Amino acid sequence: MTITTESRPSLSQRLRGLSLEAVGFAVIGASGVVVNFALFWILNNVVGLASLRANIAATLVAIATNYLGYRYWLYKDRDAASRKREITLFLLFSGIGMLIETGTLGFTQYVLGLDTPFEKLGGKFLGLVIATVFRFISYRTWVFKAMPELEDPEVVQEAELLLAAEDNRSLAN
Repeated sequence: MTITTESRPSLSQRLRGLSLEAVGFAVIGASGVVVNFALFWILNNVVGLASLRANIAATLVAIATNYLGYRYWLYKDRDAASRKREITLFLLFSGIGMLIETGTLGFTQYVLGLDTPFEKLGGKFLGLVIATVFRFISYRTWVFKAMPELEDPEVVQEAELLLAAEDNRSLAN
C-alpha cells in the first residue's frame, strides 16, 4: 500500500476557484439580468402588465435561461446523478429569490411610493442584488454540489482501468 500525502487544494487555490466560479456565476447571471430587465420593461411599459406581475413573468423566463447556463456550462462538472433533485432545489431556491426580488419591488413601489418606470427599475435592481447573493450561496451549497473527492488516487486509477477494459469488451462484441 502506498502512502500518499494530503492532496487537498491550498486555501489560495480554493479561493481562486471560488473567484472563478463567482465570475462564471456573474456572466450567466448578467445574461439573465438582461433577459429579466428587458422583458420586465416590455411587459410593464409596452404591454401594460402590472409591475409585480411583469416582474414574476420576466424572472421566470430568466430562471429558465440561467438554469441552462449553470447546468451545461458553469456546473457541468458537478454531480448530476439526481437531476430531479437538482431541478427541484433549483426551482425552490429560484422561487425564493423571485419572492425576495418581487417583495423588494413591491416595498419600494407601494410602501416608499417609488412608482415611475425608472424608480421601479431601481426597486427591481435592489431586489435582484439581494436575491442574487441568496441564489449564489444556495446553488453552490445545495443545488450544484461538487463531486466528492476520493482520498486514494490508486482507487481512481483502478476504476478507470476497469471502465476502459469494459469499454474495450463492449466494442469487441
